[in-house]
Amino acid sequence: MAAPHPSSPRVGPPSRRHAGRAPAWATTALTGFAVMLGMTTPTPAASADDPPAPGFRGFAATPPMGWNSWDIFGTTVTEQQTREQADAMAEHLLPAGYDVLTVDIQWYEPNAQGHVYRPGAPLEMDEYSRLIPAVKRFPSSADGQGFKPLADYVHSKGLRFGIHIMRGIPRQAVHQNTPLLGTDATAADVADTDSICHWNPDMYGVDISKDGAQAYYDSIIQMYADWGVDYIKVDDIARPYDDVQKAEIEALRKAIDKTGREIVLSLSPGATPIEAGPHVMEHANLWRITDDFWDRWGLLYAMFERVDTWTPYRREGNWPDADMIPLGIVDFDRPTNFTPDEQKTLMSLWCIARSPLIFGGDMTRMDDQTLAMLTNPEVLEVNQHSTNNRQVSRENNLIVWTADVPDSDDKYVALFNAQSKGDNLDFDAADFTSPVISGQGSTVPIEVSVKDATQLVLFVRDGGDGFHYDHAVWMEPTLTGPKGRRKLTSLEWGHATSGWGQPRIDRTCEGRPLMVKGQPTWGIGTHANSTVVYDLPAGYDTFTATGVLTERGSVEFGVLVGKGDAATIPDTSTVSVDLADLGITGEVAVRDLWEKKDLGTVEGEFSRELPLHGSGLYRVSPMD
Repeated sequence: MAAPHPSSPRVGPPSRRHAGRAPAWATTALTGFAVMLGMTTPTPAASADDPPAPGFRGFAATPPMGWNSWDIFGTTVTEQQTREQADAMAEHLLPAGYDVLTVDIQWYEPNAQGHVYRPGAPLEMDEYSRLIPAVKRFPSSADGQGFKPLADYVHSKGLRFGIHIMRGIPRQAVHQNTPLLGTDATAADVADTDSICHWNPDMYGVDISKDGAQAYYDSIIQMYADWGVDYIKVDDIARPYDDVQKAEIEALRKAIDKTGREIVLSLSPGATPIEAGPHVMEHANLWRITDDFWDRWGLLYAMFERVDTWTPYRREGNWPDADMIPLGIVDFDRPTNFTPDEQKTLMSLWCIARSPLIFGGDMTRMDDQTLAMLTNPEVLEVNQHSTNNRQVSRENNLIVWTADVPDSDDKYVALFNAQSKGDNLDFDAADFTSPVISGQGSTVPIEVSVKDATQLVLFVRDGGDGFHYDHAVWMEPTLTGPKGRRKLTSLEWGHATSGWGQPRIDRTCEGRPLMVKGQPTWGIGTHANSTVVYDLPAGYDTFTATGVLTERGSVEFGVLVGKGDAATIPDTSTVSVDLADLGITGEVAVRDLWEKKDLGTVEGEFSRELPLHGSGLYRVSPMD
């Protein structure tokens, strides 16, 4: 997990394998788009085909596959829930290779709630400044047992056990100036109180140059190793990747290596800066390339750029991490917002780009479609055992990726239709663009002629002030004309996107009641950057609304009126690849990996008709 959405730092879902050899326990008990856009790709530290160096890279020789508690339980997961998830994972996902079960953030806070971080909340801590599981939520941790009993249970299911930690040392320990194990230094001696997480109040950074700082990290990692931890996800460390964080990453690597245990190291949140690639791959097995990923098309669309940008740093034991997979039941009790086509696109992209596959849904309530999406063996083979993974082409958001099949002349091919209905819109030709408004409660009146119009496009753009609190409302959007007066919200939009949450009628983008200046109102709640497209009926001449910024930040509102003369994005498009671009000449046999069926033979070019947000994953085999 990572930062909660900044406009609501304490509420709402935030804006969050297989080892090359078995871990020691297995024998007895049976691992940003906007920022990156336009960046040049630096020279990689090593090519994707280089053999892995000995040591920690062998702990995750293929992309880790597993489950994490954040998407379904937030900060609140309990021991009982973890055991239930382990049971379900062993039954349903372990046979497909998913074997890492991770308890995410706040396991040391007895009264954690939802996605809430509470400044000053009491945390459970031992006498050496080390956070330990809250007995109220993890009762088997009593009497100094820590996570060992739970880890033993997870191991008994044939799974590996992972935990999430925040970088640094507890502020609680620093304020109490408690001792550290293995050194005469105290918590206050090693803390860097200027190095803080801006979305979680629990920790200070550690100044690794101070005496006792490495001993502190050694002590917590050894404790985790003694518990039986196999996978550690460290948060607030991969962004912005400053000198303090960089030194702490190195300290973590040293501490893990000292334990002698095969512990996979995962770094979060993203986006990890691309220029950190050479350093991060020398210390971590995986690192996030995005902030928390949730079930919104805009976030999935942005991932195409991210995974392509990180291609030079993808190799055995080093995996750019596209984050958790929010399918099935997520966010406590709701189904994923992704359509079936979008779910397949997510899995196809994660697999062809060899991202770790960490499921975030409720494994005890997994439907057949979600299970099939996660466990297709031919699709997972692409993720686990392909090489030279790369984007071949991207034109008008029709995207082609390929990868080599080891010990074969065959190729994997992924085709994506990443187009959306709003892609053809030219906002620079808008019929109305407001000045930038800033500050909670700021408003702007909007009135636009829609005479003879067939389409109405409402858009909200970030005002560019560096803040991301850009919750916006189209208040009382109304059409008037010869047919009278009509609420725009009585129509069904054809396309709608939001930079956070989703556009909603008479609700905020997070689903709360729509309020402006403390009063209930009606309209469309959204968040920059946002586009909402309506097809207009005849008989209306004027559109009016009031644009409102309901949080801090800054935005501009815009309206684009279409009169039937603009090209539209089709519902399906042909996505094709020239086989010569894959190094193939002559006839090839094609197999559809999702459908698990042979499609026949083609020569010269391979193409498929795909719906908007749709994809396909294939294996092409030269006939000669």
